[in-house]
Amino acid sequence: MTIRPFLIAALALSATPALADDAGTCGTVRLSDPGWTDITATNGLASVMLESLGYTPDVQTLSVPIGYEALKGAQIDAFLGNWMPAQKKFRDDLDASGKTTELVQNLQGAKFTLGVNKAGAELGVASFADLDAHRDAFEGKIYGIEPGAPANQSIAAMIAADKNGLGDWELLESGEQAMLAQVARNDQGKTPTVFLAWAPHPMNIAHDITYLSGGDDEFGPDFGGATVHTLARSEWAQACPNAARLLTNMTFGVEMENALMGAILDDGKTGPEAAKAWLRENPEVVTEWTTGVTTLDGQNGLDAAKAAILG
Repeated sequence: MTIRPFLIAALALSATPALADDAGTCGTVRLSDPGWTDITATNGLASVMLESLGYTPDVQTLSVPIGYEALKGAQIDAFLGNWMPAQKKFRDDLDASGKTTELVQNLQGAKFTLGVNKAGAELGVASFADLDAHRDAFEGKIYGIEPGAPANQSIAAMIAADKNGLGDWELLESGEQAMLAQVARNDQGKTPTVFLAWAPHPMNIAHDITYLSGGDDEFGPDFGGATVHTLARSEWAQACPNAARLLTNMTFGVEMENALMGAILDDGKTGPEAAKAWLRENPEVVTEWTTGVTTLDGQNGLDAAKAAILG
């Protein structure tokens, strides 16, 4: 975890209620969501917590590249979905700009790489190098997520370089839900399918996924072993230390996110609805996340959050 010195000083002030009152301009906290259910879930948690403290969350649906430009351009205040190392190119650009700072590593134990469904695994496909020998069975298609996503860019570069003989394969870009709907259809038809797969996500329960080895250059070692980080605009973190303290306190777990994402995908709940229900079942988290945090107007943060969330 890396927290810049100015942010440490700012957050230290927020631990004292008398000094933690954010300026009136901090009342609205703008977050971005690339349309991924895990970020919808964590944004839901952030939204519920922010609202309980008197803030107004404003979640905007933006692709990863546009979201990062919005963060640099002061149109977004924070992003809870910086997946590393998959988004290293974007992160390097942000760090070089000096306009953003990392608040916290909010998740560890994640993974993100190509996977195949049961029909694909039954062909003996266990690595990237195995795919091209079965091109016809896979119809030469790799199913990706939304256009512009860093993972799609990695796949496109691999195809362009004819790596592992994939030069004549096609990347099909779509949103997360559209991709998984296609995987479900292919499962029913017992059609071998290769697609972007990751954890945490309920897809690991809904589908029999074999994560492929051999993608270290594109996705990192350990099947794209990943961490997720919360980034914020540097000026916002300085100007709004209380809200920044809250987001810094908010760390998540794989099982937590699986449960929240299941409520969103399977039960049709919105991110905030799933978040509020989960927090009511896990009230100790409200105490942890409000440590050193007040309401927008400087009142006791824990008391306000308990009243608003737990009833």
